Amino acid sequence: MTIRHALVPAYLAACLLLGGASAAGFAANMVLQLAALPIICVALWSLIFAPPPNLNRAPLIFFGICLVFMALQLLPLPPELWTALPGRAPVADGLRLLQVPLPWLPLSLDPAGTLASLLWLLPAIATLLGVVVLGAFRGSLLSWSLLVVTVLSIAVGALQLAGGKVGGAYIYEITNYGVAVGFFANGNHMATLLLVAIPFLGALQLSLLRRARSPRNASAVRVLTATIFVVLIVGLLTNLSLAGLGLSVPVVLVSFLSFRRKDIKPRWWIFAVALLLSVAAVATVVLGPFGNNLVGSQQHNAELSRRTSFQLTLNAAREYLPFGSGVGTFQEVYRTQEPLKSVTTVYMNHAHSDWLELLLETGLLGIGLAAIFLLWWAARVRAIWTATGPDYYARAAAIATGTILLHSLVDYPLRTAAISAVFAMCAGLMSDARPFTRRQAASASTRHVTI
Repeated sequence: MTIRHALVPAYLAACLLLGGASAAGFAANMVLQLAALPIICVALWSLIFAPPPNLNRAPLIFFGICLVFMALQLLPLPPELWTALPGRAPVADGLRLLQVPLPWLPLSLDPAGTLASLLWLLPAIATLLGVVVLGAFRGSLLSWSLLVVTVLSIAVGALQLAGGKVGGAYIYEITNYGVAVGFFANGNHMATLLLVAIPFLGALQLSLLRRARSPRNASAVRVLTATIFVVLIVGLLTNLSLAGLGLSVPVVLVSFLSFRRKDIKPRWWIFAVALLLSVAAVATVVLGPFGNNLVGSQQHNAELSRRTSFQLTLNAAREYLPFGSGVGTFQEVYRTQEPLKSVTTVYMNHAHSDWLELLLETGLLGIGLAAIFLLWWAARVRAIWTATGPDYYARAAAIATGTILLHSLVDYPLRTAAISAVFAMCAGLMSDARPFTRRQAASASTRHVTI
């Protein structure tokens, strides 16, 4: 292992520490974006001389297509074209009322917001390139980086709860006061990190046990990982995110079945019971009397509930199909859907569903790109679990990405630099990326195992 292998783990830790907000923390996010630039430049330079294997290129190509798609939304269009796009009539009518000649305008209704979204992607792009192109990681270092920051975030969350709703342990001014949010602004995003840490803890335990030289060392590893697992569960219980609690059961069960000892061979009924428990846990959270503001009865602040947000976002999405309103335009478009009586100084910054927001901003093409990614993800999951020599960090990455994608149905964790960097790292691990090795010291036929 070299210093190079600590690059992505260190940058990932920085993203988790500084990138926990989407509507706040501008200075911290700017630092992460600036730090991403040298990683991206070095990786792109390396691509010229040493392109990655075909298998590793899929996430790079997908990210490239997404960037091109966003850039095209900034391309100025003649009035004859942009006025014909769905949802643009009010813009054209407003300019005519002002007696202003119709200018060339891009597809995006908020070019500045689209450009800001492009910059927001820099940490995720740097993480992906660092893993796939530079190989600047070790699976164990990535896991330790993720777990150490998660445990620290739980400790910060405990201080936040101890300090009360106005305690000084909260990092962001715009946050969920009275909730253990840790290094995040939103408690649900903290729950996402806690869930993602569980499969990586399982993968790390197997890696450490493989290198244990004595039964005493193996016992120490099991005690350490069991302690961390208990801390993660305590973090979920104190965080009290409904989505986090509901998803914790399937994540724990899938992680256990994926990282169990080789001498434990579960029968078919164990998988059936795990599936039933997972469905029951999610159904209990969704349908139970826990103050759910999506399908439950929302008596207080209904204007800011998920049910209202989903309804208004869907209404707006229909108006802008099939091309969408442009990446980064949610806030401006959503305000046109809100009833005047519900407009206050508090506003909806995101749809609380990354999938619905994607539909609104990118239309059918964005949903099509997401579907292509899901097909690649499913193919890689099958390949990872049927491989002769299991890559446990790739399995952890698959569980983590699946968890984030499911949580994104009812929230927006991918809108933070922290979770988007974790997602990009996992995509790289799923693509069979390997740590950097010097060409002189490695045989061309050698398959380097992530440790």
